[in-house]
Amino acid sequence: MEFEFYLSSAITLFATIRTITNTNPVHGLLYLIVSLIAVAMIFFIIGAPFVGALEIVVYAGTIMVLFMFVIMMLNLGKDVVKQEQQWTAPDLWLGPGLLSLALLLQLLYAISTGGFHTAAGITNIDVHQVSTTLYGAYLLCVELASLLLLAALVAAYHLGRTTENE
Repeated sequence: MEFEFYLSSAITLFATIRTITNTNPVHGLLYLIVSLIAVAMIFFIIGAPFVGALEIVVYAGTIMVLFMFVIMMLNLGKDVVKQEQQWTAPDLWLGPGLLSLALLLQLLYAISTGGFHTAAGITNIDVHQVSTTLYGAYLLCVELASLLLLAALVAAYHLGRTTENE
């Protein structure tokens, strides 16, 4: 499992660097999603499948929905359609696609050989342990994070809306 860990780590680092260095938001988003999936793969490898699933659902899934909302709020007109088609050209999917393929092959290999095994001294983290931690000692932090996200949502709505007079 050591090789899989290092492969996922390398994909995470490469995709994160590509996310930061890209000037095009669509390209950066594609690499960010690959980076988040690779981090989830690391969680699966170290024996925290629930946290890995949360990583995929909460972060990778939420970022895609957020990006859809941003596109909808921008209300792209007909003059921007050509630029959008250039941003989503098939050759742009090659890098994130190859990295995702490497992660998929790694996952299929792990499943076919009997799944991920935890390293010595590491125990599996289950749903009960995560919920007890989040809603026990860190309840205030979780609630503050939800209020911060709500404030960001309201601010994004007010910044993106147009009035009838414009």
